[in-house]
Amino acid sequence: MNRIRIALVGAGETGTPLLRQLLDAPFVELVGVADLSESQPGMQLAKSRGVRTTLDFMDLARLGAGVDIIIDVTGVAKVRETLRQHFQETGNHHTIIMHELIAVLLMSLSRGELVTMKHGAVDYG
Repeated sequence: MNRIRIALVGAGETGTPLLRQLLDAPFVELVGVADLSESQPGMQLAKSRGVRTTLDFMDLARLGAGVDIIIDVTGVAKVRETLRQHFQETGNHHTIIMHELIAVLLMSLSRGELVTMKHGAVDYG
C-alpha cells in the first residue's frame, strides 16, 4: 500500500479543514466526499480538485474495499450505524469507520490546540 484511500462524510465546518489536509497529503487518495448540500465549502473544494462528490454517503460505502477509511465528521450517530450495518451485511471487513472525535484529535495535534466541532441542525437520513 503506497497510498491510503479515504472517503470523507461531512464537508462543512469540521470536515473542510480536514479535507484540506487530506488533499495536500501525497500518501492519501481521496476517493470521495459526501454531504447533504452541494454548497458546503468542502464539497466545492473537492469538486475544484477533481474529487468525486455525492449527496448520499452510502455511495461512498458502496465502494467497498476500494476505501480503506471512511472518516465520519457529521456528528450523527445514525450515519455510523448505517455504515456499520452496511459493512456487516456486505462482508466488508476491510474499511474502517473513523469517528469524528479521532479526526478532531488529529487536527488538534497538527494545530497544537483543541479544535472545536460545529454541526448544524440538518441530519443525514
